[in-house]
Formats: sequence, C-alpha cells, structure tokens
Amino acid sequence: MAVAAAAAPGALGTLQAGRARLVAACCARLGPRWRLPGSWTCSRVDSKIWARGWTPAAGGAAWQRGYSAEVKTEDELRVRYLEEENRGIVVLGINRAYAKNSLSKNLIKMLSKAVDALKSDKKVRTIIVRSEVPGIFCAGADLKERAKMSSSEVGPFVSKIRAMINEIANLPVPTIAAIDGLALGGGLELALACDIRVAASSAKMGLVETKLAIIPGGGGTQRLPRAIGMSLAKELIFSARVLDGQEAKSVGLISHVLEQNQEGDAAYRKALDLAREFLPQGPVAMRVAKLAINQGMEVDLVTGLAIEEACYAQTIPTKDRLEGLLAFKEKRTPRYKGE
Repeated sequence: MAVAAAAAPGALGTLQAGRARLVAACCARLGPRWRLPGSWTCSRVDSKIWARGWTPAAGGAAWQRGYSAEVKTEDELRVRYLEEENRGIVVLGINRAYAKNSLSKNLIKMLSKAVDALKSDKKVRTIIVRSEVPGIFCAGADLKERAKMSSSEVGPFVSKIRAMINEIANLPVPTIAAIDGLALGGGLELALACDIRVAASSAKMGLVETKLAIIPGGGGTQRLPRAIGMSLAKELIFSARVLDGQEAKSVGLISHVLEQNQEGDAAYRKALDLAREFLPQGPVAMRVAKLAINQGMEVDLVTGLAIEEACYAQTIPTKDRLEGLLAFKEKRTPRYKGE
C-alpha cells in the first residue's frame, strides 16, 4: 500500500506534465508572441463580384495574388475576397466542370497554395468552400488521372490530398462548406474538414470508397465518426451509402439543409448568411475559440478545460477586449481590429 501511495503522486505529476505540454502546444499554434498565463508578451469581391485569383509569379515557382474584374473560365480554383459589407469573407470556388470538380494534382496544388496564403492573412475572418459548377460540389479524386498512376505513385498522391484537407481543417478562422450538389469520397472529406457544413436538400453525400475496394484516405475514417458517431459512420462507410441533404441533416452530418433555388446556390447563400453573422465578433476571440474547441475535443475534459483557460487568457490583454467593454458602456457597435 505504501508503495502504491508513493507511486500515485509521481503518476499524477506525469499526467499533469503531459497536460501542460498539450496546453503549451495549443498556445504555440497561436503564434510566437502568445504565451501561457503569467508570461505575457503582447505586443475582396464586392457586390459586383470582383475576383481576386491566384496567378503564377514571375519565375514560375512562387505564387502571388492577381486581381481581375472577371476570373478566367479555365481557372480550376477561384479565390474571391469579398468587399463592402462582406469584407473579411473569402470564397474558395472549385471550377473543374469537365471533371465534376474532382481532385486532380493541379487542383490539390492550387488549393494548398491558396490555403497557405489565407492562414497567415489577418484580414481574413471566415472562409467559404463552394463549387462554381451547378449540381456538383466535388466528386472526389480524379479517377481518370488515378488510373494512369503506378502503384508507387498512388500512396504519395493520396498523402498530398490528406495533407491539403488537413491544412483546411487547421485554418485558424471559421470555415463553411456550401454543398449545393454531389459530394462524394474526397469531396465529402473536404467538406468534413470545414467547421460547418450546409447543403441543399438535393445534394448527395457519401464516402463511397469501399465500392472501389479502397477506404477513405483524406481523413474520412476519422472525421466522419467524430461528426456523427462511430457506429453510424461505420455503417455509412461499410455500405458506401449516399445520403441526400435531408438525410444528412437527420444524422448530424450537416448543420442546415435548404430547398435548392433556381440559381442552384441555396447552400452558398446560407453559408454567406452565416459568415455575415460571424463578421461582427472579435477576430482574436474567434481564432482562439476555434482552437480551444478543436484541441479540447481531442483530449480528456480536465485537459480540455486547461486548454480553454489558456486560450481565454490570450484574449485578456487584447485591445479588442477593451474596445468591447467600452462599446458596451457607450451602447454602440464595437470596432474590432484583431489586436
């Protein structure tokens, strides 16, 4: 008994140390200037749909932002920074109509480049992922391209898809998937990486990889159970079942379902409404709230509460917090700057 009693404090210390490391790692994701409590070191498309696309810079390797009144139709990814009352919202529009928006090598590269730029842009407040092709969100991997790959090429390519989807999941701002059409395989995995999913009732969604004698490889086996529960996720993956919007809503796969409109963009319009709801909130608070939720869901409750405490602490020294209090006192709308 004495030995057990002596060992207990050591085990508790190890557990606490492990939790402390998790919380520290959580805070580290906020950037080098963020610290644990006690060690502060604080330092556009408008209504006319102007587009800000991605174009190769001189030299070919690096990419830079390009600005144009209209996006070229051959662009497979359209990146739009909304303006005026929608300033802060960025729309990623997939545009491979001839291939049902399937994930090709080129599209994966373009998505990765876009996401890499967005994650460090402090002016970005919410990101919407949608399709520019009516009736299609994303049909999954480009199987015609895949058929031309050797066995040794398939694994690395799937790893790139998984990495790109993980990058979207790890974006620091809220992300919304607007599913106005077919979302199968990697297309649904892309949507699962977003914080919120909305869909038209006519949309079709499913992880259908077992029909091809493979399994979901872009995070589907992990994110689907976290979204709808293990048993039902297994049922859907084992059966390769495809759900419509109403069915997806009933199992918790999506947050909102809309009757499709004549323009075919009901889900996108709902996503835009949600994004507008997010815009008035404090930018720093939004980022740390997302981080606290995401990290907390992966650990036990005690560790999760410690992560929440550390994240809350990051909002205390901000100018935005003081502005929020002052605006409340003066009965006016706060003017947050993300500082």
